[in-house]
Amino acid sequence: MAAKERIGFIGVGLMGHGMAKNIVEKGWALTIMGHRNRTPVEDLIGRGAKEAKTPKALAEASDVVFLCVTGSREVEALTRGPDGLAAGLKPGSIVVDCSTSDPVSTMAIAAELAAGGIIFVDAPLGRTPKEAQEGTLDTMVGCTPEVFERLKPVLDAWAGRVIHIGGTGDGHRMKLLNNFLSMGYAALYSEALVLADKVGITPKRFDSVVRGGRMDCGFYQTFMQYVLERDRNAHRFTFSNALKDMRYLESMADSVSLANPMGNAVKNAFAMAASTMGGDKYVPMLSDSAAALNGISFGGVPADKAAE
Repeated sequence: MAAKERIGFIGVGLMGHGMAKNIVEKGWALTIMGHRNRTPVEDLIGRGAKEAKTPKALAEASDVVFLCVTGSREVEALTRGPDGLAAGLKPGSIVVDCSTSDPVSTMAIAAELAAGGIIFVDAPLGRTPKEAQEGTLDTMVGCTPEVFERLKPVLDAWAGRVIHIGGTGDGHRMKLLNNFLSMGYAALYSEALVLADKVGITPKRFDSVVRGGRMDCGFYQTFMQYVLERDRNAHRFTFSNALKDMRYLESMADSVSLANPMGNAVKNAFAMAASTMGGDKYVPMLSDSAAALNGISFGGVPADKAAE
């Protein structure tokens, strides 16, 4: 991709701000769309970005548009309609959806945009806002080889691992599988920690065995950073997002008539936690939900207060 191409970015929240920051700081002309939180918007404007008021206006100023929003419903709303991206993009332009989205919706949007000569790419993310700021995220990209080669230089601006996973839709399919593993780990860790406590093994003693062993991993470490140190920002991914992703996984399983009992168990664990503790709580706090269900607590939080 030549540097003369103009980049648009919608969704400058926890992840998107770091991605957009790396794009503009590495020499790309950047247009962003306003966000309810003005702090990241003003920060990016101060770094040289321009602001558009509507998706259409942003599209008219861009050759490639990145989306980093909650999910398919938001992507559909941004793409369609008289003020949507499709109304402002020229043939040959690219829309890159970095959200975790429903592959069924992804394929429908791709077909709609293709009718106008616009290319739709899925490039969902791995890792956390910390890596977004550092420009070392993971991304799994669904598109043709030719489009991938065109996009790769700007993907490299904000990602440390860029994996061409397959055709359109495969990025979102793989992301749901990846999140199934990580949210499944969270549910397993939570139940194992509660059972350990019930039989007299503290979280600290539990960790002394797992950490450094074959079952250790980066996700385990950030999860336990909350359990042991009560660091609320150790892994900032909300119950609401986890539940949304597990519902998308269920939809994907249904589309191929797959029995998905483990996926549904993970989904229900997050549904229960979100309903009792609130959807804005972060994934490692699933341990508090499991503890409260069993009449115990971690980190000095009484069981009857864990939902607060």
